[in-house]
Amino acid sequence: MVTVNIGMLHYVIDHIYGAFMHRTKISPPFFSRGWGGSKLELLERMIKDLFPEVEGQNWPPSLIQPIWRTVWETRSACLREGVFRTTCDEQLISALPPESHTARVAFLAPKHVPPQKMACVVHLAGTGDHSFDRRLHLGGPLLKENIATMVLESPFYGRRRPMLQHGAKLLCVSDLLLLGRTTIDETRSLLHWLDSEAGFGKMGVCGLSMGGVHAAMVGSLHPTPVATLPFLSPHSAVVAFCEGILRYGTAWEALREELAVQKPAMTLEDVRERMRNVLSLTDVTRFPIPKNPNAVIFVAATVSIV
Repeated sequence: MVTVNIGMLHYVIDHIYGAFMHRTKISPPFFSRGWGGSKLELLERMIKDLFPEVEGQNWPPSLIQPIWRTVWETRSACLREGVFRTTCDEQLISALPPESHTARVAFLAPKHVPPQKMACVVHLAGTGDHSFDRRLHLGGPLLKENIATMVLESPFYGRRRPMLQHGAKLLCVSDLLLLGRTTIDETRSLLHWLDSEAGFGKMGVCGLSMGGVHAAMVGSLHPTPVATLPFLSPHSAVVAFCEGILRYGTAWEALREELAVQKPAMTLEDVRERMRNVLSLTDVTRFPIPKNPNAVIFVAATVSIV
């Protein structure tokens, strides 16, 4: 009898596919325009500012007033889409592309049920999730449980994608940190709106892959217990870009050339180490422990052996 490690087989196939896609240049790589210069320095500093010395220092966040339009409604449910100005710091707004200054959100909720008797979960985007559709499909079955779904469109994605960006391939390393920090700020403002303006009694935040990393960060920073559900998420972006298949789709040579202006002897290994240091800012294990760890559910993959 032959024993096959299915998990390892999938791992090998994923890496072969990733290497093939990168070397054939079917799609452009991540970070083709380098590190981001002064924007990267700003983001490194401001991400560290997420952890205040005094508890509650960064709360409440900016209060939003979304402008809503009804997409459709039935006897039992209603889907609305709303827009609001991003709530992040003015320094971050100046670093964002103009297309990302306006946040977009979809809100799917049961009808004829008071918010106090409902829950609402904010669904955050994984890498490459440019629309509301996938996450709204997850929200459909939740309507029967009186759980509303709020879907945030990430900066740099969908209608918020910069004109020169191809798909999800962020142009600079700073864009990845900017995407994360802005998503955290906007999600915190949405949770504050659900609590103080919409009157929801229970709230949660979830996401797949990158969205799960952001959900874990939001959950850890929330001043009160909030349900937090990261799905198939790494503990940081280091895993994806330095160890996973996205390393094959990263413009390492362009990143090396930028650093080589200051240090001519810069090697690719030096570049990867610099990337690890920068992306360590996204490590959720650096964030505070959530107010109620029992309200956190991690969904992870397992290795199958046949």
